[in-house]
Amino acid sequence: MTKADAKTRIAQLRDAIDTYRYAYHVLDESPLSDAALDSLKHELYELEQRYPDLITPDSPTQRVGGAPMAKFQKVVHRAPMLSMEDVFTPEEFAAWDARIRKLAGAGALAYFCMPKIDGLAVTLTYQDGRLVTAATRGDGRVGEDVTHNVRTVESVPLRLADLPSAAMPATPAPSIVEVRGEIYLPVKAFEKMNKEQEKAGKPVFANPRNAAAGSVRQLDPAIAASRPLQFIAWDLLTDLGQKTQEEEAVLLKKLGFKFVPKAERCDDVPAVEAYWRAMQKARAGLDFWIDGLVVRVNDNAVYERLGTVGKTPRGLVAWKFPAEEATAAVHDIAWYVGRTGALTPVAVLDPTWIGGTTVQHASLHNQDEIERLDVRVGDTVILYKAGDIIPKVKGVLKELRPKGARKTHAPKVCPVCGSPVARRDGEVAITCSNARCPAKDAEAVLYAARAFGIDGLGPQTITQLLETGLVKRPSDLFALTEADLLTLEGFADVSSKKLVEEIQRRKTITLDRFIAALGIRNVGGETAYDLARHFGTVHAVMKATADDLQAVPNVGKVVAESVVDYFADPHHRETVEGYLAHGVRIEPPKLAASRPLEGKIFVLTGSMEAMSREEAEAKIKELGGKAAGSVSKKTSFVVAGEEAGSKLKKARELGVPVLSESAFLAMLAKA
Repeated sequence: MTKADAKTRIAQLRDAIDTYRYAYHVLDESPLSDAALDSLKHELYELEQRYPDLITPDSPTQRVGGAPMAKFQKVVHRAPMLSMEDVFTPEEFAAWDARIRKLAGAGALAYFCMPKIDGLAVTLTYQDGRLVTAATRGDGRVGEDVTHNVRTVESVPLRLADLPSAAMPATPAPSIVEVRGEIYLPVKAFEKMNKEQEKAGKPVFANPRNAAAGSVRQLDPAIAASRPLQFIAWDLLTDLGQKTQEEEAVLLKKLGFKFVPKAERCDDVPAVEAYWRAMQKARAGLDFWIDGLVVRVNDNAVYERLGTVGKTPRGLVAWKFPAEEATAAVHDIAWYVGRTGALTPVAVLDPTWIGGTTVQHASLHNQDEIERLDVRVGDTVILYKAGDIIPKVKGVLKELRPKGARKTHAPKVCPVCGSPVARRDGEVAITCSNARCPAKDAEAVLYAARAFGIDGLGPQTITQLLETGLVKRPSDLFALTEADLLTLEGFADVSSKKLVEEIQRRKTITLDRFIAALGIRNVGGETAYDLARHFGTVHAVMKATADDLQAVPNVGKVVAESVVDYFADPHHRETVEGYLAHGVRIEPPKLAASRPLEGKIFVLTGSMEAMSREEAEAKIKELGGKAAGSVSKKTSFVVAGEEAGSKLKKARELGVPVLSESAFLAMLAKA
C-alpha cells in the first residue's frame, strides 16, 4: 500500500469509526458489534503506526482510555468419547430443553452447567489407583496413547487420593477408574510462550488450544514437560456411587483432580440463561479459553435413560457464545474445485485474528451468496465464526468500498483446466464439465488416501504424483515403489520406504469403507454401509440398476442415480479394477447365515475383556439384533461387564434379563 493509498484508507476508517461511535453513544444504537469495531480501530492504528505523520489529534486512536517415541500407539476407548449437539441462541436452548423434558417424562429436571474449556480432550485410566493410560479422543472410538506426555502435567495426579469410606458405595471400589477432562495452556502462559517462540525466530502458535494439542502430541516428552500445561476434569465414568453430576464434581475433587471452575447447578431454563450470560462477561477474566457452556442433565439415571442419537448424547448440549466477529479487506475471490467438480468461492483476506485463530480465507459458499452479500474485491467485510473452523462473511461495509470496485461474477470456465462450467439442474453449485480435471483427480486421490487411512500422503505429494504421471487415478497409489518416490522432490531413501510400507499396510479394507473411498456423490459412510450389507460385493454394486439400488433401505432416487452415473463412467470402473489388480483386498461384510437375534434389543454396560463394545454391537447387528443405548421395558437383555453402572440397576428394577460377559459370548457362539 502506497502512502497515498494509506491516506485514503485512513480517512475512510476515521469517518466510519466516528459514524459508529455516534450511533452507539448518542443514538443508543449498535449497528456494528464491538468486536468488528475493534477490528476497524486496530487496522487504523496499524496504518498510523506505519505512517506516523498522518496521525492527527482528532483520530479515534488518540482517545485516552482505560524420552522420545517412534510413534503413538492406538488406544480403543472403553466407552466412546462422544460429541455434543451445539445450540447458539436462547430460543435454540429452550427448544432443546423442551425436547429433553418430553423424553425424560414427568418429574423435576435440573441441569449441571460448566464452562466449555477450549483445549484437548483426554481420557485418563487408573488401575488400582495409579495412572496407566492417557489417550486423546481420536475418532471417538480409537485415540492415541499420550501417557508419556500427560504424565508431565503436574495437575494430573499420578496416583488417586483415597476416598473416605462415606463417599464410597456399599460394594468394594472398582480396580479401574476412568476420568475425562481437558488439557489446556493457561492464557498468560500461552502469551509468554509465543513471545519466547517469536524471540527465538520460531513460528508462533495460533491459539492456546493448538498449543496444548501440539504439546501433548509430541513424541519427545521433554517438550511437553517444558510447557506449563494444565488439566481440568469434567467427567467421572466409573460408578463410585454418584447419583448426580454435582456429586461427581465432589468425588473428582476428593480423588485429587481440579474440577471445572465456576460450575453450578441450574434448576430451570431462566437460571441456565442467566448463567450463560454471566459467563460471557466473566470469560475475559478466566485463565483458560472458553467458547460456551456445557449443559448436562444433573441426574445420572435420567441422563443414561435419555441415551444417545448417532454419536451425540441426548442429555448433553453445548451452548455456544455468540459468534466472534472481525473485519478484513478482501484482496481476491478465488474459486476452488473439489473432487465432485463443484466450484467453491473463497474470499482471500489479510491475516485476521477471529475466534481464537488467524485466518486468511473466508467461505462464500456459492455465487448466489456472493450476489446476496454483493461482495467485491477491495471490500471490507464483517467475518464471523459460529463453531466453524473457516469463518463466514456476514456482511459488507459498503461505506468503505473503494471506487471502481466491480461486481463479482462466477467464472465461465474452470480455473484449473479451462473447461466450461455449468450448473446442474436443481443445484446451486457450478461444476467443471471436464471429467478428468486435474483438480478433481487430486481431490479424489486425497479423499481415497484418507478413506484407506494412509498416513503421510498430503496434497503436495499427491500433486507431484499426478504431475509426474506416477498416479493417474486413486488405485495407482498401491502400485507405487520406492524407486518411483525417489524421483519426487523431498523424498529420500528412508521417507520413500516409509510411505510405500504405509500404503501396502492399508491394502485390506472393508467393503463399506471401500465404497465410501470411491467418493461417489451423495454416498457417505452410512449409505456405503447399507449398500455393502445389501449387495455383498463391489461388482454387485457396480452392476445394480437404479431400481435395484432403491430397494436398499434408506436409498432413494437421488442416491441411486448418483451410483448409476458413477459406474457408467469407464474411468471409475477402471479405477475399481485397478484397486483389485494392485492387490487391494476388499473384505465382504460380515453377514450371518441366519439372523437368530432378530427382534432382540441389547443394552451393553460396563467394560468387556474379550471384545470392545463396538465389536460386540457389530456382532449383535450382524446376527439381526439391535444395540440400544438405554434400558427400557422393551429391552431384551442387558449385558453387564466390569464396572456396570446405573443401566444394570435399571435392568433389575424393570426385571430385564441380565447377561454376564461369558453368558453373552456363549449366546453369540450358539447363534
